[in-house]
Parts: sequence; structure tokens; C-alpha cells
Amino acid sequence: MKKTPKKYKYSWPIEATLDVIGGKWKPLVIYQLKEGTLRFSQIVEKVQPRITPRMLTKELRELETSGLVIRKVYAQVPPKVEYSLTETGASLIPILDDLCDWGSEHMGDDIEFKCDE
Repeated sequence: MKKTPKKYKYSWPIEATLDVIGGKWKPLVIYQLKEGTLRFSQIVEKVQPRITPRMLTKELRELETSGLVIRKVYAQVPPKVEYSLTETGASLIPILDDLCDWGSEHMGDDIEFKCDE
């Protein structure tokens, strides 16, 4: 097998995609934002009890850095922060819908929550 030239960061497009959205939480966070803007606490409610607020903060920051999520901070007390998908982030929704459908079809008996119908 040929070694990848140093000018490329990735060998394959799927590798690049998984680097940006891979992991246990990022796809779930993106999927929760598909209907629109949510506050941090709303995302926690939708993804908990499996994710801690600390881990959610980390994932949201990485998604923001990758250009998939927009973070909007309002200057008020108490602080108000909202998250929404960028156009690039929203372009992942059909892929996540397909993954959700596949999981329901092939592993439905092991799944607690169902995808949006």
C-alpha cells in the first residue's frame, strides 16, 4: 500500500468526515439541532442522561471549531447561549437520518429512543 503524501491530511473522504463528526456524542448533538436553535440546557435535556454537561460543552466547542455549529451568546444575567447548525452542519442531517433509520431497522430491539418520524 502506498504511503499518503504529507500534503494530505487524510487518505479517504470518509476518514475526514468521521474526524469531524465521529464519536459517540457529536452525531447526537447535531441531530438534536436539526429542528432549529436550542439553548445549552435544552440540548442537555435531549441527550441526557448519557452525556455530562462538561462533555457536551467540549463537543459543542469542537463542532463550532469545525464550522458545523454556531454559538450565539447574549449579554445578560443569567447568561444565555444558543446553538444552531450552520449550512454545512445542516447538510449532515440526511446522512444522520439514514443512520437513524438503519439503526431502527437493524437494531430496533436494543434502542431506547426512536428517531423522529
